Amino acid sequence: MNVVEIFLLGVGLSMDALAVAVCKGLAMRKVNKKQCLAIAFAFGGFQCLMPIIGWALGSTFAKYIKSVDHWIAFFLLLYIGGKMAIEAVREWNNTQTVDNYDPPLDIKELLMMAVATSIDALAVGVTFSFIPRFNILGASSLIGVTTFVISYGGVYLGNIFGSKFEKKAELVGGLILIAIGTRILITHLMGLE
Repeated sequence: MNVVEIFLLGVGLSMDALAVAVCKGLAMRKVNKKQCLAIAFAFGGFQCLMPIIGWALGSTFAKYIKSVDHWIAFFLLLYIGGKMAIEAVREWNNTQTVDNYDPPLDIKELLMMAVATSIDALAVGVTFSFIPRFNILGASSLIGVTTFVISYGGVYLGNIFGSKFEKKAELVGGLILIAIGTRILITHLMGLE
């Protein structure tokens, strides 16, 4: 995988975090910069950490599943991306209302949301373990920084535009993950890796 593919993967993985960040921004009358940074650090940090954990787990078992690793990577990314795309389409016309403007930031809730939105990154980390000589720290850092920037911007977008673009972004993120999984499978089947 090259830097552009890892960046696109980071964009795809960050769409759940973007959706939550948009919702947080939607609930703010005026953007609270401290809360915005806390949200971005939490989401970016967990999106950076989870692929490393997944890579470590996958590396432990990589020698046992080497002959089918490309299929595992393909189906994991297909499942994650498909799930994101289907959820986005299902909820396309749902509108969201805000009951409580400017709520205080609950750190425990924020950490739970950061973990929940980064579970997909854990599964992607497992797929990284199948790629020979893969730079997991560089890839995880790029995914984390990408998610940080997107989440930070998501709070502002939510504050300005509301939930108008939330589902479209989630759909695009899911399609990116499916495309990357398909590329991994085709590359392996054609012997181009």
